[in-house]
Amino acid sequence: MEKKKIFKSAPLPFMGQKRKFLKQFEPALQKYSPTATYVDLFGGSGLLSHTVKALYPDATVIYNDFDNYRLRLDNVDRTNKLLSDLRAVLANYPKDKRVIGEIRDNIIDRLQKEEESGYLDYITISSSLLFSMKYAFSMEQFRKETLYNCVRQSNYDAKGYLEGIEVVSKCYKELFLKYKDLDKVVFLVDPPYLSTETNSYKGYWKLKDYLDVLQVLDKTKYFYFTSNKSSIIELCEWIETKTPMSNPFNGAYTETMTATVNYNSSYTDIMIYKI
Repeated sequence: MEKKKIFKSAPLPFMGQKRKFLKQFEPALQKYSPTATYVDLFGGSGLLSHTVKALYPDATVIYNDFDNYRLRLDNVDRTNKLLSDLRAVLANYPKDKRVIGEIRDNIIDRLQKEEESGYLDYITISSSLLFSMKYAFSMEQFRKETLYNCVRQSNYDAKGYLEGIEVVSKCYKELFLKYKDLDKVVFLVDPPYLSTETNSYKGYWKLKDYLDVLQVLDKTKYFYFTSNKSSIIELCEWIETKTPMSNPFNGAYTETMTATVNYNSSYTDIMIYKI
């Protein structure tokens, strides 16, 4: 019987995936039921859902794929073929150097051909052709960007990543209402962070959106992810002292991790969970 691969990072690039938090997430997860229903309200790359299913094969795991990550996974073979072609184009080009001239034109032509064929994974290809943490989301953007030879040298592998997981694409509020009254349900709540870059997410998040999310934490079991940039924790403490409202984080456990953006910039990632 073939052993199922356990992914420690998302198989395709995704800004905001929780791979660096798994060392804290996995031990905390062991405090919950192995047969509960886990609802990943802001599924993102699906890494949290995958981790739950890997630890608890008998659990029901609902992955809310609002960013259509599954479409990227379904097209991984096409993306690998494109990367293979790009490696051939850049075979004699210096690694990590700016790509100019005829070679750049050849790359743009190849990307254009891929888009015209029906699908181009802009985020994954951006990670191989653009400066770190930059993304293009259209051919028009790619034509304007400075390209670099940082093409991945191995193929991506997504086999079995979402096996046994129920994938949906709904508003998180609708999903919450559907499952909130179950006897054993745990919500995974990882919304786009306030005051951080959200270009690779669908839509634009305002303060009201972040505050609305806090309603799913009221009288539920959850994992909630935020950062010290958001000041959400301090805001909830203020609300508790100045209004009749309660603090949804009372009685919860907190884990932190330093996230490095570049050599002179970092912030604190925060995981709060209530059993």
